[in-house]
Amino acid sequence: MKNLELLAPAGDLERLKIACLYGADAIYIGGQNYNLRANALNFSLDDIKTAVSFAHALNKKIYVTVNIVFHDSDLAGLKEYLLKLDEIGVDAIIVSDVVVMELWKNLNLKLELHISTQASTLNYEAVNFYKSLGATRVVLAREASKEEIKRIKDETGIEIECFIHGAMCTSISGRCVLSNYATNRDSNRGGCAQVCRFIFNTPDTDEIFSMTPKDLNMVSHIKEMIDIGVNSFKVEGRMRSIYYIATVIYVYRKIIDKVVNNTLNDAYTKYYLSILNRCANRDSTSQFFNGLPGKNEQYFLGRDEVSNKDFLGLVLSYDEENNMVILEQRNYFKPGDVVEFFGPKTECFTFTIPSVIYDEDDNIIEVANHPQMIVKFKICEKLVKFDMMRLKVFDISQFL
Repeated sequence: MKNLELLAPAGDLERLKIACLYGADAIYIGGQNYNLRANALNFSLDDIKTAVSFAHALNKKIYVTVNIVFHDSDLAGLKEYLLKLDEIGVDAIIVSDVVVMELWKNLNLKLELHISTQASTLNYEAVNFYKSLGATRVVLAREASKEEIKRIKDETGIEIECFIHGAMCTSISGRCVLSNYATNRDSNRGGCAQVCRFIFNTPDTDEIFSMTPKDLNMVSHIKEMIDIGVNSFKVEGRMRSIYYIATVIYVYRKIIDKVVNNTLNDAYTKYYLSILNRCANRDSTSQFFNGLPGKNEQYFLGRDEVSNKDFLGLVLSYDEENNMVILEQRNYFKPGDVVEFFGPKTECFTFTIPSVIYDEDDNIIEVANHPQMIVKFKICEKLVKFDMMRLKVFDISQFL
């Protein structure tokens, strides 16, 4: 069970720091060109340099996506960009187009070459081809089954990366033209409009129609994935919130560690699954892992995606002398509410908001109801910056 990696997304430096602190071993990011999340904030070269310095100081890795399908006009500046990434010390680039693979080889770059899921790799012959070009890792298509993953690993011996959580694509790992057709935005060059999530009216009926798959969730299959040789466990979501990233990475970190230590049981699996289902606002399933998905893995006749308001506050600091936490409010809470704190080095614990809470000017307030207001209250348990406070919903005892 060596060489296991939890790989997190990050759309900006704040989310990258959260991912690092909450248990990711590596983070994948996109630059301002050549990546498939053009609508994210993304990283300038200076940002990438900062990200590499921060991650490497924590003994974590940074991968940069260079995974669009290149048109001739996209090639301008690519050589200089790759050389700069190598100079900065990026650990790997994630690519899908052979033009980037060839350029990587010709430039004799130190950073590793990883093959993107956009290459739609589903067989060991293709993996061996990429291996012959110098790739050290292949991110398999989301459509790979357990049997296919195992055979690819057995036949190639290369590092295998698989998605374990997040959005799926209606088409084969992003090879979609719906966005181009409906909005003139190219999915394969970073402009996907997510037409598959549009709600369509059905002619002559009151029904509505959509064609989007439910999200991926592999909580119940992490041990199987480890056993068949998966090396990197990838979470989707470069445009997700810091709370989403913190919660998902925190949970999968716990799961992977418990599998390695042989302490994961059904109660913890159900508990973690409940937390993740609460964190996201879409239904989730294991999709292709155990066979072809059917109607139960798809949204067709509408869906309910109402976001909850569980994320209550981000800890800014803790005054040990006065046992006072200072946090930035994210959703409404008041004295008497039952909450829980969790963090990178803070084991999740339950707490009841005390009868007296203060604003940043030390005025007593009845409720915390202004977005991102500073709130203070007494708590004996020591907290640290970047810990989070959320609504208490589940307890492990419910699942025993």
